[in-house]
Amino acid sequence: MEERFKNLPLRDGVGIVLLNNENKVFVAKRIDNPKNFWQMPQGGVDKGEDFLTAAYRELEEETSIKKVELVQEIDGILTYELPDHLLGIIWKGKYKGQKQKWFLMKYLGNNDEINIKTSKPEFLEWKWIDLDMITEVVVDFKHHVYKELQEKIKKIIN
Repeated sequence: MEERFKNLPLRDGVGIVLLNNENKVFVAKRIDNPKNFWQMPQGGVDKGEDFLTAAYRELEEETSIKKVELVQEIDGILTYELPDHLLGIIWKGKYKGQKQKWFLMKYLGNNDEINIKTSKPEFLEWKWIDLDMITEVVVDFKHHVYKELQEKIKKIIN
């Protein structure tokens, strides 16, 4: 990491592990990285917003999903740093990565209610995958976050 980026803060963020009635996990492919990488819904926390409110807002903004039930707040804060080629570019260069609070939620709606073609779309496509697959589809620099989430979710749902 270049010296000029070392002192940048981590951005406050939230993430949602969204399960359907078969305990499959919602993932989507980002518009700005159309390679075969998928991620769970996540985003930043607005000023004055608590983590759970941010999670519900981000989920709706990215997927149009409102019909969810909070299963559990995931213990701890998970962090990642951006790879060098993204530093100074993503988030207007203000942050070197994210520290995230994650939530496990159950989707109560139907697939036809999911709409990623929102007013500010972030995703090209979406799908439900097995929990065991989330570490196989995620971008490298978030792999450790998804691995830890995978282990924590397994303990909750099994």
